[in-house]
Amino acid sequence: MTSYLPSAISTIRTDAFDRQVDRLFNEAVRAFDAGDQTWVPASNAWEDDNGFYIQMALPGWDPKDITLEVNNQILAVKSERNVQLKDSGKYHVREIADGRFTRLFRLPSFVEHDKASATHKHGLLTITFPKREEAKCRRIMIEET
Repeated sequence: MTSYLPSAISTIRTDAFDRQVDRLFNEAVRAFDAGDQTWVPASNAWEDDNGFYIQMALPGWDPKDITLEVNNQILAVKSERNVQLKDSGKYHVREIADGRFTRLFRLPSFVEHDKASATHKHGLLTITFPKREEAKCRRIMIEET
């Protein structure tokens, strides 16, 4: 079973001990960033036979303002923007997020993070991590004797 946590760090783990360690890490990251973090973008994470993918909803965000870093199997996605209201008006509804965010994802050990790529299209940031060859599914032929 794969779990995706909507918190400061998302993880792909099933072991109870690992989930507990991740929960403690999440709380520490949230406590450290609590004063500055204004929102967390919606995200998806999935895998197929060839890779592991993370997708984030960042409509209206300029890709050059988004930073992606991998360190010790943790992907950090960071950005900041401040949208100013024009002509000294006032908001009646303000649901489009701006401000600063940091989103962390624990990457599975079977990906090649040094070969990652990223695209930003129609407001969706998609980060692709190819799987290591030894992690890919392969078929074993049975020889007749």
